[in-house]
Amino acid sequence: MSVDRSSPQNLDKGAMTSTNTDKVRLDKWLWAARFFKTRSLAAEAVNGGKVHVNNSRVKPARAVHVGEILTISRGSYEYEVVVRGLSSQRGPASQAVLLYEETVESLRKREILAAQARLQALATLHPSRRPNKRDRRRIIRFTQQED
Repeated sequence: MSVDRSSPQNLDKGAMTSTNTDKVRLDKWLWAARFFKTRSLAAEAVNGGKVHVNNSRVKPARAVHVGEILTISRGSYEYEVVVRGLSSQRGPASQAVLLYEETVESLRKREILAAQARLQALATLHPSRRPNKRDRRRIIRFTQQED
């Protein structure tokens, strides 16, 4: 039995090309590209000024087009990506990566920040054990002296 692929019912719904959808909302694209876990989180980030398209602040309903440059701030990391494909459906991570291409400069900056965070974590002194009752009383006395 052969499958007729010419009918719309049999097309691959997970296809992530610019031909299957010409217009995709920015918040939907960010969700589909797996930058945010939910669409509402993506919309909040866009409204909060954490996402810029071609260095300008936009609204969540703005249509994304192939070739545009997005700047996405998540925590201390900043991603600068070029849109390579459009999708309004969230798929597996292996397909989501095909929707964008991160710039070399953005990758380098994120690697430097990650290395600094690792070094800072190593430099932080952690106690070998939790304070016992006697230690807690000393800590309380010490902190109250400073007030």
